[in-house]
Amino acid sequence: MTKPMAAADVAELRRMDLAHHLPAHTDYQIQQQLGGSRIIVRAEGSTIEDAEGKKLLDAMAGLWCVNVGYGRKELAQAAYDQMLELPFYNTFFKTATEPAVRLAHEISQRLGHGLTHVFFNNSGSESNDTAFRLVRHYWALQGQPKRQVFISRWNAYHGSTVAAASLGGMKMMHAQGNLPIPGIEHVMQPYWFGDGFGEEPESFGARAAAAVETRILEVGPDNVAAFIGEPVQGAGGVIIPPSGYWKKVEAICRKYGILLISDEVICGFGRLGRWFGFQHFGFKPDIVSMAKGLSSGYLPISATAVSAPIVETLRQKGGEFVHGYTYSGHPTAAAVALKNLQIISRERLVERVAEDAGPYLANALSRLNAHPLAGEVRSLGLIGAVEIVARKGTNQRFGGKEGQAGPVVRDACIRNGLMVRSIRDSIVMCPPLIFTHAEIDRLVDILERSMTEAASKLRAIPAAA
Repeated sequence: MTKPMAAADVAELRRMDLAHHLPAHTDYQIQQQLGGSRIIVRAEGSTIEDAEGKKLLDAMAGLWCVNVGYGRKELAQAAYDQMLELPFYNTFFKTATEPAVRLAHEISQRLGHGLTHVFFNNSGSESNDTAFRLVRHYWALQGQPKRQVFISRWNAYHGSTVAAASLGGMKMMHAQGNLPIPGIEHVMQPYWFGDGFGEEPESFGARAAAAVETRILEVGPDNVAAFIGEPVQGAGGVIIPPSGYWKKVEAICRKYGILLISDEVICGFGRLGRWFGFQHFGFKPDIVSMAKGLSSGYLPISATAVSAPIVETLRQKGGEFVHGYTYSGHPTAAAVALKNLQIISRERLVERVAEDAGPYLANALSRLNAHPLAGEVRSLGLIGAVEIVARKGTNQRFGGKEGQAGPVVRDACIRNGLMVRSIRDSIVMCPPLIFTHAEIDRLVDILERSMTEAASKLRAIPAAA
């Protein structure tokens, strides 16, 4: 067993963290108040360990991404071997590398549905930026340059770049930087617990889908380029749409000739028990963005898959597509992603989620339905959430304001050895696809204990003014 880092070394790391490091999505005043970030130093399987020796069961798979778990020597070896052979070359100037070409083939085989071609990027944000530029370019080539508008949903998360954050529906992100940029419209999310409580779920899903058509008609069908959505909204709070929602949205897009983009950055590569989330819900997108599970987070890589008809237009009418990144199709990242897909296939992790781990998680979580703080418990495959409420049988929030209870329960979970995330008042989880039954039981045990421990502090939250 590796010894914890010396206290003086931990202190020095935290000092440097404060002195020089700006972590992502962080309140820097709180970072300073805490004396620096928690320093994660190692991981194995589904467990992470910080510099002080504290181990946590990682029910977030890093950041929704470490699908095959930590410590996979095969992935490290794939990177090492590729770095010796060809550490880097670009895909500009009519060139490609073997790992990128082979990875594009493997992704297209798993996608099916005529999604034949793949453009490589480095992050989910870039994947959606590529989709954004590609769609507008496509419509211009088709002689319909007025088709500029994208329709997305509130609380969608499509990334942090200017275009991707604009596509997303996070109002806190829009407030920084005068976003969204022009040409992006947002409609209601299919969040039954928050926005449709008391309605029949299927009726609510139909209403949420109808909101897409309403906005298309308001903007003018000839002005709308695409609808973009995550099969399950991950960073929005694990929002699982009611049955029939996605088929209705697809039908609306087809009715008006609008492209349909499935953002699979979280849902892709087995998370929902299929290779991709759109396969679970039974709709057929024109473009698919993906990242995270593509390499299980071992190296940065993302991809934007494109349907054959769009590619044919690019080939016949497009000329040069003036878009790309230095590291598009990075050979080392592609080699690691290839090996990662081999592991997922060889170990039948997609099937395991559908047939074993997913149902086991749903059953284990169901016992939390009896907890007085649990307003709703929901999951699909290996992604789930527990809504924290002030009064059982309602969706009322502590203090009368959404988002005050979730962080209290999350912090209790982390103290008790479980890494989860709070999104507003939802405690969300997205464990590695290798999560065992024993680890699922432990997750639920810690979450239940943490909810109970947090109860008194939650009841002391003052009512909102």
